[in-house]
Amino acid sequence: MDDLTPLRQQWLDRINAAADPAAIEEVRLAALGKKGEISLKMRELGKMTPEQRQTTGKALNELRDELDAALRARKLALEDAALDARLAGEWLDVTLPGRPRPAGTIHPISQVMDEVTAIFADMGFAVAEGPQVESDWYNFDALNIAPEHPARQEHDTFFMHREPGDDRPPHVLRTHTSPVQIRAMQNQGAPIRVIAPGRVYRMDMDQTHTPMFHQLEGLAIDRDISMAQLKWTLEEFCRAFFEVPSVELRFRASHFPFTEPSAEVDIRCSWEGGQLKIGEGDSWMEILGSGMVHPHVLRSAGVDPDEWQGFAFGMGIDRLAMLKYGIPDLRAFFEADLRWLRHYGFAAGDVPSLSGGLSR
Repeated sequence: MDDLTPLRQQWLDRINAAADPAAIEEVRLAALGKKGEISLKMRELGKMTPEQRQTTGKALNELRDELDAALRARKLALEDAALDARLAGEWLDVTLPGRPRPAGTIHPISQVMDEVTAIFADMGFAVAEGPQVESDWYNFDALNIAPEHPARQEHDTFFMHREPGDDRPPHVLRTHTSPVQIRAMQNQGAPIRVIAPGRVYRMDMDQTHTPMFHQLEGLAIDRDISMAQLKWTLEEFCRAFFEVPSVELRFRASHFPFTEPSAEVDIRCSWEGGQLKIGEGDSWMEILGSGMVHPHVLRSAGVDPDEWQGFAFGMGIDRLAMLKYGIPDLRAFFEADLRWLRHYGFAAGDVPSLSGGLSR
């Protein structure tokens, strides 16, 4: 055992001098590896007498265990020192308040759709829904849209692909939510009072049009419905939506295949300082289309036009959002990033109010 004392001290000194895990591993291999000094000495035991082998073998085993324990202790000490240094350099004051995380906000289109739905619900309108892929009959024929109408051409409407030999009736991405009115009347009959919000699709793309946009159509059917009730309904809606004490609407004669008579609806406004103000001024702005439901549409839905009549109207949800929040380009809703919407008051985590703080 006395012969191993210098060897023991030599390796303990090297272990204590190791400054990082790589150095520790280098010492371990040099001492205890297969070709390490202690391992080589263990191989010499076969050349010794039994008495020498018993004494030297025991001493070598004790030395190997001692060095292994010293290596583990040195490695743990280095890891503790590294952790202490990291904690000293990356300390955190846990008493500080947490960093606020911005939450998401409702998209302006969804927000406006919810608000419009709530306004009409207060007037007794239920919400009706229908498929976005519609048959040619529901999208056109039932709504009195003639076969030669431009909307039924491929340059205006997205037609679903058909394989050669597939003779099923054509299907389209609905161009308006009017088919929902047909389905609602078929399912519920008359009287009925519904709105139909949802996505619609047309082959159009510019500053004020996108191939996919959002529309809301309204329908009221009863025995004594008139244009006067249509006008009151739209006035009440505009007053509530734009949050002004009064509005003035102007009805201009127009033509829609599914209503007769038909009217475009303008609202009085002004553009002082480049900002839109509803309910005042000398200007007029078109906001929607409307009219009395055509008898052919009622018959297509299984409603007797000799007993029932009613009105219908349609408006663009995206356009309403643009008017309310002063957004000049419709494509901002679908192509711009969050920075663009922040410019109009729709920053993430900052849910805008429906009335304040935004240009109109």
